Amino acid sequence: MPYPFDILPLMLRGALQTLIVTAAASIVAAALSFAAGLARLSRNGAIQLVTTIYIEIFRGTSLLVQMFWIFFALPLIGITFSSFVAGTVALGLNFGAYGAEIVRSAIVAVPAAQKEAGIALGFSSFQRMILIVLPQALVRMVPPFGNLFIDLLKATSLLSLISISELTFTSYLLRSAVGRTAEVFTVLLVLYFLLSRPIVYGVKWIENHRQWAV
Repeated sequence: MPYPFDILPLMLRGALQTLIVTAAASIVAAALSFAAGLARLSRNGAIQLVTTIYIEIFRGTSLLVQMFWIFFALPLIGITFSSFVAGTVALGLNFGAYGAEIVRSAIVAVPAAQKEAGIALGFSSFQRMILIVLPQALVRMVPPFGNLFIDLLKATSLLSLISISELTFTSYLLRSAVGRTAEVFTVLLVLYFLLSRPIVYGVKWIENHRQWAV
């Protein structure tokens, strides 16, 4: 098989692991984004405080340091995670903190008149949120969440530092084994670009089919 295609099968294995980690971390990040974003709007001061502390800590410190802390520091107090779980949790917590602000700002951006109309119709707070606010806020969330998940995909390269055999880690091993630096890292760049395309096109498709949110 002509180079650089002879290294492609091994790199595709790494790409598959990257996709698995990205999917798992995206689920964690999305769940935390909505939970923390809605909690920031709570009237309960304690809930707001706890959520704000979480968001500020994970937005204000390095993802790499967070990952090292979860993987290397927590075992010192008896909490041990596999490298896959540690990486997924670190990515989920970090990007969930950024996503929480996307959710909060999108909800706040819904015109007050829409909420007042729900009150006039006798809707409860929960009904107004589910039937009026969230459908409109979700439309505003789509582009920034698309960017967030692309950043999350690229951030999986940091997981190579805790020996997860994702795309970047596999590329390091191949470079050491075959010594073809230019070819290995060129293929790496191309694969990351291709992996991000479905997210880009998915966001564009959703933006072009917004009838579900009307």
